[in-house]
Amino acid sequence: MKNIRNFSIIAHIDHGKTTLSDRLLEITHSIAKRDMQELVLDSMDLERERGITIKSHFVRLEYRDDQGQEYLLNLIDTPGHIDFTYEVSRSLAACEGALLVIDSTQGVEAQTVANTYLAMENDMTIMPIMHKIDLPNNELDKSLAQMENVLGIPRQEALMVSAKTGLNIEQIIPAIIQRVPAPAGDPQKPLQALIFDSWFDSYRGVIILIKIIDGVMRKGDKIKFLSNNAEYEINEVGVNTPKPKPLDSLEAGEVGYIIASIKKISEVKIGDTVVLARETGVSALPGFKEPLPMVFAGFYPSEGTSHEELREAIEKLTLNDSSLTYGPESSPALGIGFRCGFLGLLHKEIVQERLEREYFLSIITSAPSVRYRITSNKDEVFEIESPAQLPSPQYYNKIEEPYIEAIVITPDEFLGNILKLLQTRRGIHKKMEYIGPQRVILTYDLPLAEVLYDFFNKLKSLSQGYASFDYELKDYRESPLV
Repeated sequence: MKNIRNFSIIAHIDHGKTTLSDRLLEITHSIAKRDMQELVLDSMDLERERGITIKSHFVRLEYRDDQGQEYLLNLIDTPGHIDFTYEVSRSLAACEGALLVIDSTQGVEAQTVANTYLAMENDMTIMPIMHKIDLPNNELDKSLAQMENVLGIPRQEALMVSAKTGLNIEQIIPAIIQRVPAPAGDPQKPLQALIFDSWFDSYRGVIILIKIIDGVMRKGDKIKFLSNNAEYEINEVGVNTPKPKPLDSLEAGEVGYIIASIKKISEVKIGDTVVLARETGVSALPGFKEPLPMVFAGFYPSEGTSHEELREAIEKLTLNDSSLTYGPESSPALGIGFRCGFLGLLHKEIVQERLEREYFLSIITSAPSVRYRITSNKDEVFEIESPAQLPSPQYYNKIEEPYIEAIVITPDEFLGNILKLLQTRRGIHKKMEYIGPQRVILTYDLPLAEVLYDFFNKLKSLSQGYASFDYELKDYRESPLV
């Protein structure tokens, strides 16, 4: 176990973490030259076009140092976007260290801050990497100063690299081996494993990515999921190197995949604990929660698409995306459709685009909304997703709506306009501080409904594209809503 290192790469969107992981695959000869393509770990067309990672990916790298010592490095590539924060937190729980990639031309951004705090909560070793230092417009000193001021990471720890030109890339793996601790676990203890991702394969059922915390998992073992007590027999265990490679067993500290003829992805929950079916006294790992949809919108078939085709396509998509929820809905203008629940706005866009691309459908969507909480005058509490479900005023005492804590990082020249925007969106000012000579970090409480519609586009246009935005759901608060 002392030669295993589990690490992930965290960054703001488009700071180059998938390109960096490509270089690591090359250095460790994990991929033949003829199979090499840009952004190996982003397998969906949508991910490549938008330059974002939507699903977590895992790959095992084998590395031999100058003394001939062999190491197993498990790289877990995480999504960068706020909608997938829970998935990122579970991927980080499977690692002992994280490479924090900061684009030296842009400095510390809102999601850099959010993802660093997530890693710190998981007690991980953080290894900063200043990226894209080959570009003539890099602002290395500013970026290093922001990293020290905002994140509290000393600048001496940062590695200066450029994944595009390959500059200093060879320093990364020895630094990981030196700085990131080996996993702590005991192969002699009863099996305890963490699920950090899963997807559906139409031939083999659900493929689950797991990190073994304690014990050993072998092919043929009967396992149990602690969240729903479902039991299965393992048909295959293995690792990705990036191609799947079956093994006989996985031991404590290792990361790999298991296949157990599971037909429904809804039975496999990210963050759940896997134990052997015969063991009774093993406790669940902390941090598990059900991902709740935050944003709702109606999807209706437009001309040329039937209601049945849309239903089948959404059903197939939920096989691969357990956080997408749906139910029937009808509208006098649009006919019969579905009310779908998403983790956030990007999630909604991705689902819509995948339905149109992969299933060749034409869809009309209604404006996105959030879930409101109503307390009736009989003190019953229930939730509604559309204004049509709101009872008459005499039947309820109060309405509550979801609030978020928003972090906005912006150059100070755009500050006035951005403060105005936050005020018009019913924002509550929490704090404002300078993180460099010309950059400000703002913390505000905002109603989620105010962010849904066009907030992000307005923020980008007011700041000429320089402001970055990140949010976290806080709570429900009473509001004067009609």
